[in-house]
Amino acid sequence: MNIMKSTTLAIQHLLAMYAGAILVPLIIGSAIGFDSTQMTYLVAIDIMMCGIATLLQVYSGKFIGIGLPVVLGCTFTAVSPIIAIGTNPEQGITAIYGSIIASGVIVIIIAGFFGKLVKFFPPVVTGSVVSIIGISLLPVALNNMAGGQGAADFASGSNVALAFITLAIILVVYRFSTGFIRAISILIGLVSGTVIGILMGKVDFTPVSEADTLHMVQPFYFGMPTFDIASILTMTLVAMVSLVESTGVYFALSDICKKKLDSKDLARGYRSEGLASVIGGLFNAFPYTTFSQNVGLVRMSGAKERKVIYITGAMLVALGFLPKVAALTTIIPTSVLGAAMLAMFGMVITQGMGMLVPVMNESAENAMIAAVAVGLGVGVSIVPEIFAALPKGIAIITSNGIVCGSVTAILLNVLFNMIGPNRKKHVVYK
Repeated sequence: MNIMKSTTLAIQHLLAMYAGAILVPLIIGSAIGFDSTQMTYLVAIDIMMCGIATLLQVYSGKFIGIGLPVVLGCTFTAVSPIIAIGTNPEQGITAIYGSIIASGVIVIIIAGFFGKLVKFFPPVVTGSVVSIIGISLLPVALNNMAGGQGAADFASGSNVALAFITLAIILVVYRFSTGFIRAISILIGLVSGTVIGILMGKVDFTPVSEADTLHMVQPFYFGMPTFDIASILTMTLVAMVSLVESTGVYFALSDICKKKLDSKDLARGYRSEGLASVIGGLFNAFPYTTFSQNVGLVRMSGAKERKVIYITGAMLVALGFLPKVAALTTIIPTSVLGAAMLAMFGMVITQGMGMLVPVMNESAENAMIAAVAVGLGVGVSIVPEIFAALPKGIAIITSNGIVCGSVTAILLNVLFNMIGPNRKKHVVYK
């Protein structure tokens, strides 16, 4: 394959994952209350780290790298936990990055035997966790559709109208297109909504004009990391779920590429994700995982060469040094961003449901596990003070809806499916 064709395919991969890559820092930054300069840095470093994480994974070495044409980006399962940690006055921004670094180190340590731990994360557990995360994110999307919590024009007619126009564009593109165009429907919606926002006078170009043309990234931009046990536990659970999801992507790509994977290959892939999270935490970015939309592009294009993904990774790294490109994403009107969030978070919920439905049909026990885990996880997210009277050591688990729901799902799965006379009937992983 010549360099021009490889570059064209690489650009296609970049566009397919770009909306997901920029949405994560925009959502987190706006929820925590970053200013335009901080938001620009956050987007730029995230784009660069997507490239580094991708390069670490597509490489095939003795210690790291799955060696498949896989593209990595920040996992959406980390968004809600990161916001919860960052907005907690007892934890804050520095605890976010301490927990990301620590969870990455834990992933590197357990990579060699994670295959044995997978049995504790069958679809009934991972589906419950993904569903809880998606539902917990919906208030963020709806607040942004109204213009952003605390905005002077919150829930104004113009904000709501712009949000639903953007959502309509996304839906129309998704409904009446196929292949690559459908894959970038969110990106098309963001661009179109921003153009309409310009016509409505809702876009301020000041962050773009004030941003530098080039900049150097720096570690600990938002301060030295702090290590909080509750935050580390939360991010480690997120990392476990991401590894389970990534395992499915690895096998999907191995099937496309006709490459058999063994336990050593998987361990290298897990280590790459752990290392990417450690580096991401050092430079104040995020944990990274495989992007499934790019698997669809590999299947659609038939281009299985790792060279294409190397070029994609290199382009992402280069974009990370261009603040004006990052600043362009920060001018997206909040209501436009909220519409894209609704679609993306809704997809997270349906992904969780898709994982749950088959296993719930298998047994009433699985249905009960999902019902209690999701109910408790979402309930604690809505009413976090319900367990305020419990000792602080226990509150590490009960004060966070995602952790509470995850631990509940794991324990109930052990109770119903892994011990007792019915364990063989309902166990999913062997």
